[in-house]
Amino acid sequence: MPMLQLLRHQAGTTVERVSSFRFLCVHITEDLTWTLHTTTITKKARQRLFFLRRLRRFNMDSRILCNFYRCTIESILTGCFTAWYGSCTALNRKALQRVVKTAQNITRTELPSMEDLYSQRLRKKSLRIIKDPHHPSHKLFCLLPSGRRYRSILTKTNRFKDSFIPQAIRLLNT
Repeated sequence: MPMLQLLRHQAGTTVERVSSFRFLCVHITEDLTWTLHTTTITKKARQRLFFLRRLRRFNMDSRILCNFYRCTIESILTGCFTAWYGSCTALNRKALQRVVKTAQNITRTELPSMEDLYSQRLRKKSLRIIKDPHHPSHKLFCLLPSGRRYRSILTKTNRFKDSFIPQAIRLLNT
C-alpha cells in the first residue's frame, strides 16, 4: 500500500492519506498498533537517561534524581497513557519497563512499574468519569442492581477488550 495516497471527498476536495500521524503527542498508525508510538517515546526517554546519569555522576541526592526522573522521563513514558498502554504488545511493554529499570539502577531507588502506573491512572480517570455526569462516557459506567459492581461491556475483539472502558470496568470490579 502506498505511503501517501490522495482520496477524493464528496465535496470535491482532496484528502491526504498517510500511514501515521502525530496527534497530541501520540503517534497513531493506520493499522492502530502502538509500536511506532512506543518506540518513539522509548527513544526519547532513553535520551533523557543521559541527563539522569550526569546528575548521578555529580553525586546528587537520590530524591533529586527521582524527582528528575518523574518530571522528565516518566512524563514522556506516560503521556496519554490510558489511551494506548492497554493495547500495547508485550514486547512494547517490556521495552518501556526496561527504561524504568535502567532509571531505577541509576537512581538506586524503587520506582513504580509501568503496569502499576497504568492501573493507578486507569482507576483515577475512570472514577473522574463516573463522578462527572456530563462526561460523554459516563453512561458506559452503569452499576448492576446490586450496586457494588459495574456492568461489563460485551467485547468480541481483543482490540476492544484491551481498550480503556472495558479495562476500567474490569479494574473497578476487582
